[in-house]
Amino acid sequence: MPRKKAKVQYAARQPIGAPANAARKRSASAAPHTAQPVLVSARWLLWALGMVLGAAILCAWGTLCLLFWQGSWQLLYHPSANIIRTPAAASLPFESISFAPSESGLPQLSGWWIPAAPDARFSRYTVLYLHGQDGNLSNAVDHLTQLHAAGANVFAFDYRGYGRSKFMRPSEKHWLQDAGWALDYLTATRHIAVNAIVVAGGGLGANLALELAASHPRLAGVVLESPLEDPTGAVFSDARARLIPARLLMRDRYDLNAAAASVHIPSLWFLPASGAATNGSAKEPAAFQTVSARKMLVWLPPGEKASRAFADALARWLDDLAAH
Repeated sequence: MPRKKAKVQYAARQPIGAPANAARKRSASAAPHTAQPVLVSARWLLWALGMVLGAAILCAWGTLCLLFWQGSWQLLYHPSANIIRTPAAASLPFESISFAPSESGLPQLSGWWIPAAPDARFSRYTVLYLHGQDGNLSNAVDHLTQLHAAGANVFAFDYRGYGRSKFMRPSEKHWLQDAGWALDYLTATRHIAVNAIVVAGGGLGANLALELAASHPRLAGVVLESPLEDPTGAVFSDARARLIPARLLMRDRYDLNAAAASVHIPSLWFLPASGAATNGSAKEPAAFQTVSARKMLVWLPPGEKASRAFADALARWLDDLAAH
């Protein structure tokens, strides 16, 4: 019998790419016809601008604070490294001294030892002299000559940052430390009794001398020449100091009144005489009135008479010191 042929059914063939075309048509139909722009509110823009300006102002203010902190010391201290004059210029015998060694063994301070003659009137005393904020020991030779002429030994030195001493930015803290090292040198190295040492100072050095005397009640006495009543006034009255917390950034004070209230040793004060002082109607400074220990105030006349008045008053005061 003849075989029957199987029926084969064929699915209708679709054109190639039909599914992809359909998917694209569906995506096109689902996509929006126009893109919506992103809107930023004016309030947000103003807030962002304010934040940027505030940050810029804060950075500028912080920079000003930093610059003031780094450079404000130059408004108070004016050191010089050049030694242009020594006691030899005044025909004084002297010895250059280096002391206060650091951890590496190198001396940090430089000074002069000016001995009194063996038969000098007050050779039992040694005057530790603290110079002012300007220059260095070169500018103090005349003062050292006056002290030596009284008949006492004299030891003077430069703070760190001055003269031949180690370079360092001056400050009240460093000055007090340097003065303490000088006192230690006299007592430990030269074996001078503390009660035979008189601390003397001029200008800002007088303020320092009073602070040192307040913390060392066994000293023989303290001599102050023209101490500064408001030493930091030049710093805090500067135009830049009004824009920043200057009193927080600078810690130096040299408070004359506070030191005077704590002094318990004899003190001799030299102040420049004005017309009122000459007539006897000048008012004693507040710091002098605060001192409770024995004290003496001398108004120095202008010109050449000042040296004679200084020498006479110092001799009388040392005589009284020896009597007690």
